[in-house]
Amino acid sequence: MASSSATLDSYAAPGADETIQYRAIPAGAILGAVLGVFSVVMVIVAPSYPESCLWIAFIPALGVFVSLRAWGKIKRQQEEYTGAMLAIAGLVLSFTFLCVGAGYGAYVYTTEVPDGYERISFNEMKPSEYQQRSGVTVPPEIADLDGKRVFIKGYIRPDSVSVMRGIDRFLLVRDNNTCCFGDLSKIKYHDQIDVKMDGPLRVDFSQGVVRIGGVLKIRPENVALGPTAPVFSMQADYAN
Repeated sequence: MASSSATLDSYAAPGADETIQYRAIPAGAILGAVLGVFSVVMVIVAPSYPESCLWIAFIPALGVFVSLRAWGKIKRQQEEYTGAMLAIAGLVLSFTFLCVGAGYGAYVYTTEVPDGYERISFNEMKPSEYQQRSGVTVPPEIADLDGKRVFIKGYIRPDSVSVMRGIDRFLLVRDNNTCCFGDLSKIKYHDQIDVKMDGPLRVDFSQGVVRIGGVLKIRPENVALGPTAPVFSMQADYAN
């Protein structure tokens, strides 16, 4: 028998049929409601990393599917199942967050890069396994951007700055997990960019995502020199 929760459907009054009848709440209705609530992550992620919405969309998409199946089951077998409102709630929440998150993410993604900059990511800066075996330290498509204006998102490494406001130089890293906020000597060269702010442009420290644009400089020969000699650096003229 499928997993479900039971609810009291009717109570037999004294002198009447003493059988207490139950109608079960399908497990799918409960699961759909839970997925609907968790689907809010689409809206949370969209402002910082809209490209990640495609990966997270499976949560509300699954919520829609599960809730629809549960609702259909309840409608077909009303004498055995209840919980239609729960299934509908899960369906509405999942569908709403899916549409709002996807729409908001698409808007942010298409408008966050200023004119004149080319979007890159830390993932693109990492050579493939084949390239590494072949001695390639910088992917060709990234190497071609040396001296050009690019746009990238990342995090300010806390120990790369000495002040919290008016920062003119810092280390931009791929993420704020242990791999990039831990021992500097363990950070891969393709997970960091030495950023120098151009002219009077400054940034304040933030633990959130930082959007940076500027002229990219690449020095592949620095790979052998360790983390104190960055392979990637940037003269930044845009920060948000």
